[in-house]
Amino acid sequence: MKPKLTHALFNSFLLLAGCTSSPKQAKNTKSHADMTIDGGSDDLIPVVAALHDQMHTAGNPYEWGGTEQSGVDCSGFVWRTLKDRFNLPMERITTRELLHMGVRVNKRDLRPGDLVFFRTGRDARWLYDTDHNFLHASSSRGVMRSSLDNPYWESAFYQARRLPKEYNAQITMNSDTLHLAKNRR
Repeated sequence: MKPKLTHALFNSFLLLAGCTSSPKQAKNTKSHADMTIDGGSDDLIPVVAALHDQMHTAGNPYEWGGTEQSGVDCSGFVWRTLKDRFNLPMERITTRELLHMGVRVNKRDLRPGDLVFFRTGRDARWLYDTDHNFLHASSSRGVMRSSLDNPYWESAFYQARRLPKEYNAQITMNSDTLHLAKNRR
């Protein structure tokens, strides 16, 4: 398929995905985690769909240390998304620990599902969506989508990380080190 046609089809899917709702997933069924977070272009559509599904929490309030729909903070939102949408079995972890997971990626190479980090005076980490947008929990506006092209976020950008390709990669943590079974650099 020609690149322009492929790009047009992908953008059409994104438009349709943003305009539809998805049914609630039954327990013990395949989820978006059966796809990869760090896959090739064939894997991007399910990842984008999983991220858009997670936006059902848009507008939910910010709560320091929160991990529930009643209130969530930045790391809680990332943790809940990785756990609920990608079945990455991990404990709640810090920004410092997240900075050592997966592999570092260049800003121009961002893909949906990548973690993006900012220097804002607080620990800040979010999930890259599409078209220079990312999902996060704002302390003033709750769960929302923002643009990397916004001058504030553009100047505060620190780094991005791509999580393990295998959704069931073993992630183990202890007080001294963070070990990632695969894709660690």
